[in-house]
Amino acid sequence: MHPIKDPQVDEFIEGLESPTQEIAAQLRTLVFEAYPEMDEGFKWSKPSYAKEGLVCYMETAKSHVNFGFYRGAELRDESNLLEGDGKKMRHVRLNRTDEIHADELKLLIWDAVELNRR
Repeated sequence: MHPIKDPQVDEFIEGLESPTQEIAAQLRTLVFEAYPEMDEGFKWSKPSYAKEGLVCYMETAKSHVNFGFYRGAELRDESNLLEGDGKKMRHVRLNRTDEIHADELKLLIWDAVELNRR
């Protein structure tokens, strides 16, 4: 199955500046590597991904991207990547593309989808 990418997210990423553009583009690729059938769209003005419920999102700032998980407080975060202290959401702050640990982030994505299936 090929990913169905939302053209709004294409435009959003194209409008970003370096380094956030490269970080966001790599995160998007990573999400679809984890689940090619992930639903991509915009929720609360940010790229958002869902599979059997909300999974993750990208929130961009001038010089970093927060890759967040809607149910992050419930995830097994064995690599201690997640930040935040809200009731549900957690995020990984990424300042450079070399901070993207694909294997660890995919584990979080898979775990988040598994939570939605319960």
